[in-house]
Amino acid sequence: MNSVSGEKIVIHGARVHNLKNISVEIPRNSLVVISGLSGSGKSSLAFDTLFAEGQRRYMESLSSYARQFLGSMDKPDVDQIEGLSPAISIEQKTTHNNPRSTVGTVTEIYDYYRLLFARTGHAHCPVCGREIQEQSDDQIIDSIMGWGEGTKITLLAPVIRGKKGEHQKILEDAKKSGFVRARIDGLMVELEDSIKLDKQKKHTIEIVIDRISVKGESRKRLAESVETALKSSDGVLVVLRRVEDSGEKGWHEEEVFFSQKNACPDCGISIPELQPRLFSFNNPFGACPECTGIGEKMEWDSAKILPDSSLSFNQGAFPFFNPSSEWNQSMFGAIAEANGWTLDTPVCDLTDAQFESLWNGDLSKNIRWIYKKQSGEGYSEYNRPWIGVLGEMKRRHNEAWGDAQRLRIEENYMSVSECSSCYGMRLRKEALGVTVGGKNIMELCSLSVADSLSFFENLELSETERKIALQLLKEINARLNFLKNVGLEYLTLNRSAGTLSGGEAQRIRLATQIGSGLTGVMYILDEPSIGLHQRDNQRLIDTLTYLRDLKNTVVVVEHDEQTLRTADWIVDIGPGAGVHGGRVMASGTPEQVMQVEQSVTGRYLSGKISMALPEKRREGNGKFISLRGACQHNLKNVSVDFPLGTFTCITGVSGSGKSTLLSDIFYPVVSNALMRTNYKPGSYDEILGIENIDKVINIDQSPIGRTPRSNPVTYVGVFDAIRELFSSLPDSKAKGYTPGRFSFNVKGGRCEKCQGAGTLTIEMNFLPDVFIQCDVCHGHRFNSETLDVLYRGKNISDVLNMTIEEAADFFSAIPHISRKLETLKNVGLGYIQLGQSALTLSGGEAQRVKLASELARPSTGKTLYILDEPTTGLHFADVKVLMEVIQKLVDKGNSVIMIEHNLDVIAQADWIIDLGPEGGTGGGQVVDFGTPEHIAENWKKTGSWTGKFLEEALASLKSKRGN
Repeated sequence: MNSVSGEKIVIHGARVHNLKNISVEIPRNSLVVISGLSGSGKSSLAFDTLFAEGQRRYMESLSSYARQFLGSMDKPDVDQIEGLSPAISIEQKTTHNNPRSTVGTVTEIYDYYRLLFARTGHAHCPVCGREIQEQSDDQIIDSIMGWGEGTKITLLAPVIRGKKGEHQKILEDAKKSGFVRARIDGLMVELEDSIKLDKQKKHTIEIVIDRISVKGESRKRLAESVETALKSSDGVLVVLRRVEDSGEKGWHEEEVFFSQKNACPDCGISIPELQPRLFSFNNPFGACPECTGIGEKMEWDSAKILPDSSLSFNQGAFPFFNPSSEWNQSMFGAIAEANGWTLDTPVCDLTDAQFESLWNGDLSKNIRWIYKKQSGEGYSEYNRPWIGVLGEMKRRHNEAWGDAQRLRIEENYMSVSECSSCYGMRLRKEALGVTVGGKNIMELCSLSVADSLSFFENLELSETERKIALQLLKEINARLNFLKNVGLEYLTLNRSAGTLSGGEAQRIRLATQIGSGLTGVMYILDEPSIGLHQRDNQRLIDTLTYLRDLKNTVVVVEHDEQTLRTADWIVDIGPGAGVHGGRVMASGTPEQVMQVEQSVTGRYLSGKISMALPEKRREGNGKFISLRGACQHNLKNVSVDFPLGTFTCITGVSGSGKSTLLSDIFYPVVSNALMRTNYKPGSYDEILGIENIDKVINIDQSPIGRTPRSNPVTYVGVFDAIRELFSSLPDSKAKGYTPGRFSFNVKGGRCEKCQGAGTLTIEMNFLPDVFIQCDVCHGHRFNSETLDVLYRGKNISDVLNMTIEEAADFFSAIPHISRKLETLKNVGLGYIQLGQSALTLSGGEAQRVKLASELARPSTGKTLYILDEPTTGLHFADVKVLMEVIQKLVDKGNSVIMIEHNLDVIAQADWIIDLGPEGGTGGGQVVDFGTPEHIAENWKKTGSWTGKFLEEALASLKSKRGN
């Protein structure tokens, strides 16, 4: 056995989830693909068995002290696994919801950029743009003397800037040197006082060197003080100068920063020393002070505050201010009277001066109005300046009673918009003034990966700079090339990580792993080809084989035909899904698997079964929805016509603008018009033909629930009907049970020991929490009285443990239940359990649950369905089932628009709109449109990558049909 385990990973008796006590051998240092129908047990074998055991063994090698911080991992239900390597899992989960996470930060390329700019950057004045040079003592003194006779100044030496600690020695040394004051974290303190700083917080300590008035005779004293300050703080000086103003004091203090290293002689502006943290938008020293490094701010939206200026106040021109309110009538009536207009005057008819006083207020005069109390008992008189519509809304927002009211104001009258200070660049102006090769760091991040590689290839540096940057540029180019090799050359480094698809996020992590250069590791990936065009597939496969050639074992859960054919070894799980799966149908090379008749995957690869082409393409109902002038993100003034009554596919390489066109512009516009939603669509000129449909449904891959208690049957509304059925049984009626009795979310029928969860959480203090089956209900979730109620010999807990397929047969005599269960079954979800937590569903499964929910509703024949890659996570056989459902929808007169890369699906479309020709800045144009045959025939003229691969796919499908 030991000799075998050196060459193979041997699994004995795996029984995790639906696996049927399987035993299988996987060759080490190979590219292994685990295939099979959706729900057959692929992930159970790859992630819940192989990866879980690899992780558990690694954690067991750690000390008990270290293990308490890592959480617990149960031993998977498997007899034995031999020859296991340390395991690294690269899954689809997009965990970067933090708006501060970008492609650059996730891949760590931005860290190298920060270091490059700190060491080789050229600083420029943020005001005049002049390149900043080092500033001598005399230049600093001359700048201060030029502030004018009698200017009062305070010279500060910043000895500590943003560092944690108590810093007692620094303060003691300053006191011994004869200094009496310091500014600590912005507050002036006496050094004689007892000063205690929190060592866990960052502090800034500036010693007060001198306080003088600028006069001709004080130059010598100023020179001595400046020299002392610069020596004390390593060439840095902060000067507080008094500037007269019209406030209560008559003056305010302005802070001026000087440095012997970086300062503009014209503007007198100095910038901090170039350090990596200056270029970090996650650090207060580098982040834009207005938006704190987010690049966006929640701002008041004038279009929402005043949606229709042709209305008067009394007609509801300002939705925030109810015109029927006595308070608003009296207040705005007084404002109108004082400025020469009435509450019946349309806002657009106001003069510029009248509108200005209404919108921004006028603090120079008081407005007097009388408010009649609602109780009718007396009046209240007010006499104060009007702060304006905007000011009044800000006041009410700040003084809102609770978060709910504040949130309601933000949703209805505010919008997220680009920061007006940094213009979305996230950094403070001093950091944005530093350039390498003529670009600042955020301009460089706004380039695509492909353009970034070109930039560094042509970057000209001095001899000294090149020596400094040699290793940095090597690392940057390597990481950019890794991203390019996994098909992500269209991404920009400043793109928010939260906007990435599951496949993109996974390929980024894959690129990061390649950069680590580990060997002897077992990598387990979950469908890395998701969202990848056929053109880029080979590069992804090359990346996987590169990992394998580093002497790693690469295990991939995958449905992609090209990946399956390239694999060294295939393990096919089946034959069906859920309870019908969990067995090894075939294990061997692709050629060996093709010979196994029982393997559905093998029969697809050998061409024995395939997806049939439609006999003829639909021409539609002759009506269109036409979108004109779309120019969001990389779209270049795109105009498209979507034919109705057809199945339309939007295709194109990754990053060509498909999701921008459909999800960011088209769907929000149509939904706002038909469904009364309030989405903010991307930029476009006009849209025509919306009146040709009566409803639009967007079926995306977002989760159907956010808690473990959410499940598919509650989402589609089946569980309500099942609970009503149980409450209508004779036993229930005799005991007075209502449908709520059969809910595990409310008191009454559920087990109160576990509160309907079926498990108990045991807190172990210094050890990880342990989950055990509830000892009262034994995992059934309900109390014994509720479980005594039976329908056809099954209680409510038994029903929740049924699969969709089993439940559809069980409730076949009850049409309103079986109909909804059949729709779930028809979209390929017959294997999931009724009570299965929504959190355990993949994005593709969640999307199909939503599709089933829509299918269960009566169709009008004028509905438009929008789907984004619904074949994600689907086997060939499942795609076939899904496409039958889609085609039935269109046959009823509905329209379907789908973003898709799967060639079998694209070949079934009636109409194709192909975007490209490349991704990122090289895309955003309509390359071609028409039937699949038209796209395939003309790809050489149009440059359509989709057409090139579609030509091969159509030829293959037609030859199979001929056979």
